[in-house]
Amino acid sequence: MSKRVRYLFAVLCALLVISGAGIPPLVRAQEGNPTECLTTFDSTVDYFPEKAVIEYASGFEVEYHQSYKVVRVTKPWQGAEAGFEYVLLQCGAPKPEVPEGTTIIEIPVHSLVSMSTTYLPVLEMLGVLDTLVGVDDLAFAYSPAVQALGTAGKIEVIGGGAGVNLEKVAILDPDVIMTYGIGVPDYDAHPKLIEAGYPVVMNGEFIEPTPLKRAEWIKFIALFYNLEGLATEKFESIAEEYNHLVELAEGAAEKPLVLFNTPYEGTWYIPGGESFLASLLRDAGGTYAWADDPTTGSLPLSIESVLEKSAESTVWLNPGFVSSLKDIEAIDARLAEFTAYKSGMVFNYNARMSAGGGIDYFESGVTSPHVVLADLIKILHPELLPDHKLFYYQQLK
Repeated sequence: MSKRVRYLFAVLCALLVISGAGIPPLVRAQEGNPTECLTTFDSTVDYFPEKAVIEYASGFEVEYHQSYKVVRVTKPWQGAEAGFEYVLLQCGAPKPEVPEGTTIIEIPVHSLVSMSTTYLPVLEMLGVLDTLVGVDDLAFAYSPAVQALGTAGKIEVIGGGAGVNLEKVAILDPDVIMTYGIGVPDYDAHPKLIEAGYPVVMNGEFIEPTPLKRAEWIKFIALFYNLEGLATEKFESIAEEYNHLVELAEGAAEKPLVLFNTPYEGTWYIPGGESFLASLLRDAGGTYAWADDPTTGSLPLSIESVLEKSAESTVWLNPGFVSSLKDIEAIDARLAEFTAYKSGMVFNYNARMSAGGGIDYFESGVTSPHVVLADLIKILHPELLPDHKLFYYQQLK
């Protein structure tokens, strides 16, 4: 530092003191977020130089301090009256002063129970699958790596909902139990787990209305492992490819009319015009008969009303738990009247299914929306992606 620079710095400091502003403490940033507990603590260090910046997701937020993060899940489920707040404290750092009852979780975590298969691909993506110690139900997990851990006896099945096994949870003693809620105590696991004193974290990824909003919850899980830098890198790559595909689909000459789902016990639950599937279809360059409907969830309709409004649909997606065209007709003979059925343009999401019935579309598809979108563009506009082979979808015969 030259004499002139030192002189100017001294003058600035003097002015700050005279003005009463004082001199703010210097904060040093380390290289990368900590991967283990601190052996010494320095109050002048910013221990989280790699920070998450939320671009799409609307259901969570994070506020950084030098040695802890305040994470808020603002939309844990549809219609929730309140959110949840967690303090993620760097292991080895002193506890901050927080309101009584605040959930404090030391990070990075070393053991986690996942109560949804959608969190599993994130653990693999971040390279921390070895921290997974428990799941609600292993049978419905598609991931071969997760199944291998189960076969090796490294994962405990604790059950789901209000029937969660607290004795098994006590044996595992996990750093975090990540789960979701629907706001119905008889079906939610978190009230019972919280009452028992376990470190429960709510994940609201499933109610986000667009593919990129859901996928960005990769960053949420990364907060617990101090892996914000890696999560940002992964998500940016996904978003870039997804947005590229959206631009590609915008140039399609035609926008095929698309039908979703099949009726259940006489009622056809059709995605609303502001739902996740409607958003995905728009991005893929498709037309939807209920596109103008403001509903974010599903519309319970009769088969007759769906026939009247969407019988001429040229593509049929997500018919559910069926594996052939005959299975669809067996539900109701009138379903054979749809144009897409007659032409055989019916595609289901079950191309990747485990022996136990786990469907990868509902698992890794959440964090790989660019691959799901590529499948849909291939179905709707095959000329735009001539070399793409369907990954999650298959055509029913």
